[in-house]
Amino acid sequence: MDIQFSPTRPEADTLAFVVPKGGFDALPLAAAPVLAAGATASRFTGEVGTSFESFVEEGGKTLRVLLLGVGAGSEQDYEKAGAALTAKLNNSGATHAAVEFFGGASAEQAAHLALGVQLRGWRIDTYRTRQAEKAKPTLKTVTLVATGAQAAWDKLAAIASGVAFTRELVSEPANILYPESFVERCQHLSELGIKITVLDKAAMEALGMGSLLGVAQGSVREARLIAMEWDGTGGTSDKPVVFVGKGVTFDTGGISIKPAAGMEDMKWDMGGAGAVAGAMKALAGRKAKAHVVGICGLVENMPDGNAQRPGDIVTSLSGQTIEVLNTDAEGRLVLCDALTWAQRTYKPEVIVDLATLTGAIIVSLGTEYAGIFSNDDGLAGDLIAAGQAAGDPLWRFPLSPAYDKLIDSPIADMKNIGPRFGGSITAAQFLKRFIEDGVKWAHLDIAGMVWADKPGATWDKGATGYGVRLIDRFVAEKFEA
Repeated sequence: MDIQFSPTRPEADTLAFVVPKGGFDALPLAAAPVLAAGATASRFTGEVGTSFESFVEEGGKTLRVLLLGVGAGSEQDYEKAGAALTAKLNNSGATHAAVEFFGGASAEQAAHLALGVQLRGWRIDTYRTRQAEKAKPTLKTVTLVATGAQAAWDKLAAIASGVAFTRELVSEPANILYPESFVERCQHLSELGIKITVLDKAAMEALGMGSLLGVAQGSVREARLIAMEWDGTGGTSDKPVVFVGKGVTFDTGGISIKPAAGMEDMKWDMGGAGAVAGAMKALAGRKAKAHVVGICGLVENMPDGNAQRPGDIVTSLSGQTIEVLNTDAEGRLVLCDALTWAQRTYKPEVIVDLATLTGAIIVSLGTEYAGIFSNDDGLAGDLIAAGQAAGDPLWRFPLSPAYDKLIDSPIADMKNIGPRFGGSITAAQFLKRFIEDGVKWAHLDIAGMVWADKPGATWDKGATGYGVRLIDRFVAEKFEA
């Protein structure tokens, strides 16, 4: 989608007017009274995300006119209005929409409407060889009649690019995206100034990452660990904030195999790693004045003759031993070694992991919130606030020694699962055992948020890009120099 800004209305086949709640009676069109009457009859009142469509004759031409509700006018309201425009027009036959703001809009508001347009317009057509003509996108250009918004848009466009990258990674099938190809997809980030470090299987074996490698041993696809470092502080910050993503590019469950129905969804079990990679692209793209490292532990969990068995004991990079009772509780086995390596390598004061870790979090929260667990109240509060502002909501869950006891093993330091109940909490307690003293840590269980079965505020069905904007907002508010 080509996003443009102009001080005057350009020639376009569609006119869109952004309307606050309750007001649309003075539109700059000859047919304004008719439009107002039609909108009233259709019960359009400018509520956020709603729209009213009609056609008018203006200047000897028949034009499509769209009224877009922006509600109270928050940043998220403008994004939802932009998304409503795309949802309405993307394959409607319209090719160029000009957007005017009833009553005016700030540069930031105009830029956020453009962000909504861009986010909602993303789709993956890579593997479509036949498509009905009416299903093909037609909307090519959206011009916003606004001044002074280009700088704000440049920043948001970088974030949109990061979200698109995450959606791309999450959407790809497992025969296309696996640990090695995930790393290849990230190589272009070096052009933005990101330093990339990759550990292959041999390097991880030499280090002693027995927990992560145990998950990968049943697959012909070798494991990888990728670190992406962006330093926008000019070298003045020696301790970066670190984000770690779970990257299980396909999860069969291993020997503890999942049911066949719905297993195809497990291509997005790398959603945490996808969010971290997309966030790094966003931060570097907008030249964030912060020192940030994104780390992804990448494996494929398969059940061949060499696969890890229930009852196996592995030794993690930290030296702690783990009794693997269920090979489908594999994400924590990947993350614990990645977390240890991250702390030893970068000495961070703050570390946040993102993972599609448990089905239990979906049972608890559905698809409305991701779960957050943290050893620091301030960090938890900052992440929750950033998520709320960015549209990536979080809900906090407890950590407690009472839950910690549930993962003690009789023959190793710990087991990788607890009892049936409280599964998300015991998974977080497992990860907490690998956090060094003095490090502020948060774990985000995003299993219910990376994929959507129906369209949302700023996404269509499929990959949502959850986590990118949350990380970006958190970094901007707490770590920008």
